[in-house]
Amino acid sequence: MDSTLTGILNQRCPRCRQGQLFTHSALNLAHFTEMPPACPICGQAYEPEPGFYWGAMYISFAFSTGIMLVVGLAVYYLLGDPDTWVYTTAVAVVALLFTPLSLRYSRTLMLYLFGGVRYDKRYANRT
Repeated sequence: MDSTLTGILNQRCPRCRQGQLFTHSALNLAHFTEMPPACPICGQAYEPEPGFYWGAMYISFAFSTGIMLVVGLAVYYLLGDPDTWVYTTAVAVVALLFTPLSLRYSRTLMLYLFGGVRYDKRYANRT
């Protein structure tokens, strides 16, 4: 699993691309944000510095904006420009449904892009 894109999509450690970034499923609404302190495979720390994931808010905001645009356009074209409450309800429901994935992928991207961690083949085949 050497591809960066595959590592991001599967939410794996940026160094070994094998260790999982999150301890629970995104469907577990009580614990979907929990991350182990380090990769269980290679030991890479998942929080490079205190407060590191505050920056993920900006990535999450971009995801939310994209969701609003896509849902708004879909409602407009599929339902023929309905009342404002239909747009608001559709966007709110879809945004709430995608919140766990949005948060998890914003943290994953934050770690991959700004965590200072690069893929290292030496760690890739450890078990």
